[in-house]
Amino acid sequence: MQENIVKEGDYVLLILQEGKKYLIKVRKGETLHTHRGYIKHDELINKEYGSYIKSSLNYDFFIAKPTIYDFIKKIQRKTQIIYPKDSGYIVLIGNISSGSKVVEIGTGSGALTCVLANLVKPNGHVYTYEIREEFLDAARNNVKKLNLDNYVTFKLRNVMEGIDERDVDCIIIDIADPWNLIDKIKDNLKGSGIIIIFCLTTSQVEKTLKTLYESDFTDINLVEILEREYQTELGKIRPKTRMIGHTGYIIWARKKIKT
Repeated sequence: MQENIVKEGDYVLLILQEGKKYLIKVRKGETLHTHRGYIKHDELINKEYGSYIKSSLNYDFFIAKPTIYDFIKKIQRKTQIIYPKDSGYIVLIGNISSGSKVVEIGTGSGALTCVLANLVKPNGHVYTYEIREEFLDAARNNVKKLNLDNYVTFKLRNVMEGIDERDVDCIIIDIADPWNLIDKIKDNLKGSGIIIIFCLTTSQVEKTLKTLYESDFTDINLVEILEREYQTELGKIRPKTRMIGHTGYIIWARKKIKT
């Protein structure tokens, strides 16, 4: 059984009672500075997850193991990411699990790549395509932080030239003009395989839906997911002032086999 203690090199999430969170990699000799005092990394080593550590100003910080969700919230961003509210829905409709063969088109900062890789391991694989090298480098670093790089192949390529993988379980597209790509990659999907397309605007949605109806796809769906967070203080439970509203539209469909 894995020990539930902090070791050097671990990523740790430190949480103040007021809600502020700090995601750090524990390194001997380093110090985290906050508005509530500093914490020496050396003092975290051998602490048990789920316990507290006091800062130099005597404030308590809860020591938590970061989840994929925590990493995504703190991820290095070169682009707008696909938010957890959308990625959670995407992996469900895409039926992503261990052993899945997934192609992602439009890597961006790699937020969705991390989620996909965590689900397909240890027997599946994610192949992710990006046209801009600086985005691919950032995504590669983010995936490596989570020790998921063995489950991802990064490809710097214009996907309008096509993709390499065949018999793919799910293809996820997040580019500006997905309607121009659909006919180029539909033969790479298995029969009944899932295509998922993330669009920012209704004009993109309209063109994409038209192409799907004209191509070999059925069971075509369109959703938008809104997320409202609530205050959890007893006696004051109510919606928070801010919410994550429109981030994008999710289109998904299944591939038909010609008979």
